[in-house]
Amino acid sequence: MIVRTRLPEGSSHLYTDVLGTITDRSDEALTIETRTGTVEVRLASVATGKIVPPAPPRRRPREG
Repeated sequence: MIVRTRLPEGSSHLYTDVLGTITDRSDEALTIETRTGTVEVRLASVATGKIVPPAPPRRRPREG
């Protein structure tokens, strides 16, 4: 899942993306497990989200 969230006013960008697996949801926030750790995203800051397919398996290096 990828979730696009609004950043606070005055930030250098308007939005940021969080890519990972949603592990918990409350009335106020999502908990997302990313490659680098767990992130909590407030629902009030969510602009959009969508399901993305898992990354394909890595290819074995070529021999030769």
